[in-house]
Amino acid sequence: MIRPQKMKQVEMTVLVRDVDPVIEFLGRHGLMHFSGDKFSADEGSSLGSSGKVTHIKENLTRLRSAAVYLGIELPDEPFEDTVLPTEAEEQLVSALLVTILGLSAKENEQNEEKKKLAETINEAKAFSKLNAPFSDLDQLSYLTLRVGRLDPRRQEALRENLADRAVIIPLDDTGRFLAAASRKGRFALDSALKKTAFTPIAIPEGYKGVPEDLLNGLKDRIALTEKELEIIAGKKEDLKKEYGPSLQRLTASYLMAQTVEEFKRRLRGTQNVFVINGWVPADEVQVLVNELNNRTEGRIAVRSYNPDELEDIVEGREKVPVSLKHGAFVRGFESVVFSYGAPLYGTLDPTPFVAFFFTILFGIMFGDLGQGLVLFLLGITLGLKNKSKFLSSFKHFSTPLKAVGVSSMIMGVLNGAFFTNERFLEKPTQAVLGFFMKSFGIPGAAPARILRLMPDKDNIAKMFYFFGFTIAVGVILNSIGLLVNIANQCSQKKYEKAFFSKTGLAGMLLFWYAIFIALRILRNGRFENYDYAGLAVPVFLIFFGPAIWRLISGERPVLEHGLIVFIVEGFVELIESASSYISNTVSFVRVGAFALSHAVLSFIVFTLSGLVQNLAAGPLISLLILIAGNGIIILLEGMIVAIQVVRLQYYEFFSKFFTETGVAFAPFRFRKRAEQ
Repeated sequence: MIRPQKMKQVEMTVLVRDVDPVIEFLGRHGLMHFSGDKFSADEGSSLGSSGKVTHIKENLTRLRSAAVYLGIELPDEPFEDTVLPTEAEEQLVSALLVTILGLSAKENEQNEEKKKLAETINEAKAFSKLNAPFSDLDQLSYLTLRVGRLDPRRQEALRENLADRAVIIPLDDTGRFLAAASRKGRFALDSALKKTAFTPIAIPEGYKGVPEDLLNGLKDRIALTEKELEIIAGKKEDLKKEYGPSLQRLTASYLMAQTVEEFKRRLRGTQNVFVINGWVPADEVQVLVNELNNRTEGRIAVRSYNPDELEDIVEGREKVPVSLKHGAFVRGFESVVFSYGAPLYGTLDPTPFVAFFFTILFGIMFGDLGQGLVLFLLGITLGLKNKSKFLSSFKHFSTPLKAVGVSSMIMGVLNGAFFTNERFLEKPTQAVLGFFMKSFGIPGAAPARILRLMPDKDNIAKMFYFFGFTIAVGVILNSIGLLVNIANQCSQKKYEKAFFSKTGLAGMLLFWYAIFIALRILRNGRFENYDYAGLAVPVFLIFFGPAIWRLISGERPVLEHGLIVFIVEGFVELIESASSYISNTVSFVRVGAFALSHAVLSFIVFTLSGLVQNLAAGPLISLLILIAGNGIIILLEGMIVAIQVVRLQYYEFFSKFFTETGVAFAPFRFRKRAEQ
């Protein structure tokens, strides 16, 4: 399409009971663009439920906590088939979280017990060889030890009562246990023991250090704790496999619900209905209406308006969003246009021109069959499905890389370069050219290459022809920019800029006639008397254009700001016109210069690889030079060439007509990555 898609503003009145499925459809299919002033200005008096938003956020937080515990990666946006959560999902969330968080609490408890046991056993080992009575050990360290008997059934109650103030360690099945506490917790320990049927075990009089059976009991207890942690780890892995997909699906569902609720809070309406306004491509309006009628069983009112029916659009307070509809090739270059700015609604779409000239200019400057093949294969790789998340982030470069890869390969065939090797294609080229020369009866030997960029005494003239060709490409691109501007200004009824400005019809006539004179002189012609008239007419229109237009349109005074200002502005406009057209045209010499620099770099790499062939391990060193050299050229020069092509598009092409930017069509959707 040469123009952006036609748009309509759609106003929908939706019952509260139907608003969720309506928003779900809009977010899933990405059909409607909402501008800021279509929402309620006072979010504090919004109609959505803040309590529901809070509940959804709490569920998301709990789901994320469970996922972190199990080591599961959760989505950051809904899946393609995600639906809003129902009561069944609410119950499932509760059930999953009870199981997962319960296991997490048990693991934390066992880890804490293991930590305490480790501290206790280390302390006990430290005292085991001390030459002091066991009964006096609590006077030498923070550690307080109590050994005795207590019904195993009551030991658990004692453990819960003491919590983290002491460690209860069963030593056997008969009820013997060891209690350990810090000096600060000794009184709490002794108080709790008095309230139970605790029976101290007498340590032999004068026993030195810590009894060996107590140390063994501590070691057995820590071994049991480690075994329990192994069991928990197994259960954790089982839960990850069993509940992982459910956690991801539930998270996606609640992410969608969160977006829906936050969207509702911004809508205008009453307690019974919501009003939804937005822009929709004209050819999608009927599809939208039919789908929403089915989902609401006809309980929806829809009205659509053309842009020229809206006061805000007519008076310029709002801009119609711009949606471009292209095939796969042109669509790949939309990012180049939108990184500069969105075209105005109703103007010509420059993306097809950008796609064509970007591909051609890159190929001219980066001509190598092998290096172009690398770019082409990289583009294919980035376009594949089921690739890594890292590569997916570069998906939008897939089409441009494939396009410039093909153009570079074509240019490589013309100049005979294959991974900097200038001889690899000589025989195939001679064979093909010889066949065609023989078929058409052309005498002479077939050349080894069609185009040679490296300067020598035999091709200096050809090199200048090549530079002339690049300038011709610049003339064509500049001319297209002028034609686009004229068409855009006419469509917006800005006829003064369309006919009398330096980027309008007058400027284009001046530019074309100057090119005509230059070409004639290059062909041994000369400046003729009629050339004065050819240049004077567009110069007159540019200089007096504002006054002529005010005279034609009936605006007064004819000289809006007076004679002096009029003369100064006229001369400035002429000087800018001449300088800009000269610089914009000569600027395309850089295309030939970068093509030449690419050939020189390739020649250097190829020559270096040949010089080392006769050295020890020469073939290996030569191969390494070729690999490293080609890698540097592809990476660094490829980036430089891409930057230069973008620069030529922005400053020499876009500057002709991109005087005002529009608003890009950004439809409401749940899945942001669907736009990439």
